[in-house]
Amino acid sequence: MRKLEVFDSTLRDGAQGEGIIFSLEDKLKILIKLDEFGIDFVEAGNPGSNPKDLEFFKKAETLGLETKLVSFGSTKRREAKPEDDDNLKALLSANTEYIAIFGKSWDMHVDKILRVSLAENLGMIEQTISYLVSLGKKVIFDAEHFFDGYKSNSDYALATLKAAQRAGARTLCLCDTNGGCFPDEVERITKAAIEATKQGIGIHCHNDSGCAIANSMAAVKAGAVHVQGTFIGIGERTGNTNLSTLIANLQLKSGYYCVPAESLLLLKETAHFIAETANIALSSAMPYVGSSAFAHKGGMHVDGVSKDPATFEHIAPESVGNERNFLLSEVSGRAATFAKLAKLEKIIPDLQKTDPIVQKLTDKIKQLEHRGYQFEAAGASFELLVLKELGWFQPYFEITDFKIISTNDSNASAHIKVRVGGEYEITADEGQGPVNAIDKALRKALERFYPALSNMRLVDYKVRIINSESNTAATTRVLLESTDGKTNWTTVGASKDIINASMTALLDSLEYMLYTNNEQNYN
Repeated sequence: MRKLEVFDSTLRDGAQGEGIIFSLEDKLKILIKLDEFGIDFVEAGNPGSNPKDLEFFKKAETLGLETKLVSFGSTKRREAKPEDDDNLKALLSANTEYIAIFGKSWDMHVDKILRVSLAENLGMIEQTISYLVSLGKKVIFDAEHFFDGYKSNSDYALATLKAAQRAGARTLCLCDTNGGCFPDEVERITKAAIEATKQGIGIHCHNDSGCAIANSMAAVKAGAVHVQGTFIGIGERTGNTNLSTLIANLQLKSGYYCVPAESLLLLKETAHFIAETANIALSSAMPYVGSSAFAHKGGMHVDGVSKDPATFEHIAPESVGNERNFLLSEVSGRAATFAKLAKLEKIIPDLQKTDPIVQKLTDKIKQLEHRGYQFEAAGASFELLVLKELGWFQPYFEITDFKIISTNDSNASAHIKVRVGGEYEITADEGQGPVNAIDKALRKALERFYPALSNMRLVDYKVRIINSESNTAATTRVLLESTDGKTNWTTVGASKDIINASMTALLDSLEYMLYTNNEQNYN
């Protein structure tokens, strides 16, 4: 099994994605997570571009990580000696053993962007890398726009690699910077670069044509030994090679060794951690790590997977830390309901497909979905539904009265009266909007009886209009994702009134937490 070097640029190239802003603490958290996952190289920023990156390198140096930290910068300015170049001074101040240097390999860029001669650009590459190597640094040369440069002037593009090679660069990385190449081009040109240099070649792809992963695999097939990308594909424009997908493709399905075998079990967890830290929603459809990667909805699919997972799954979900999910809807049928119920062994052990409860719940789900409910992503509401249909659920509280007062500045206040057992509690609170106000007032009332609710908070609030042609009488579906700091769960509500829909989802969320935490039932 051939070892491939994995180079993650989430903290540098990923930070260039639209809407991505990492704090110093964010960068340190992600660095530690990538180290725990077993990434070989982490490119963490340009210390010459901002004080935050310089401070980051100082703190990262004290962490004792196994991953190799890489600082990033460009070749020297045309008129400066390497030792006098401010950018190179900043790179050296980061005190990293490894430095990534990018240089122009497309003659058009040399002419129009750098405005130097082709020979001068080669000199800038060679002098920069020679200087850094003389100081004991290990240099990775990123040949910017290499594939476009090769198609424009193959001799010159290869000459830039040879200049870096003469200077002592340890790795020559071919960059599809515009992201416009196709796999057959990448494979052919990578082979030419390897033949010309007889040295370890890397690949760095952008995803502008949707081919970044395929292009990276094509380069590996051609002989590349070093792959670059960002862990969840974030980056400039449409992003970079998604390493979570690429690593799984290469190690699970193509016979290459990228990270320790046990790291693959952390693939989903690591991807979701980075997405949460970056404050972005991870696509549910992302291969391997998305919540829908192993989700089954159609009756034939559910039935097939229930009999043999290989019928509709290309790998076992647990091999990447994910799990199988059976989605419930009007197209699912009894097989999907049974498969979903089978996962609730703690509620219904030894359930058989012919059990009347299966058909009863299938019919109930279809009735509720006709009213606007959807249980695909609302596993907590589904579990409560099962308990209630079985007659095994005793409510933890009852709302006997509530009133909401909204103002023109989006603030709202809520007054609520709840009964818990034989006791009543009346509270009021204010919030940013009616839903936030009722949430705060309700939890304030209940925390006297159930202190654990103080740990609960809302993670996400989604609203969807189901039948918009009904205008103001349209049905609204609300999905609430909540957490207690350890686990997350999702509930659903639907109504022609958004407040009622929100209340239904909120009540389910509170009851689910109390149920799963085995809180004393006061009724």
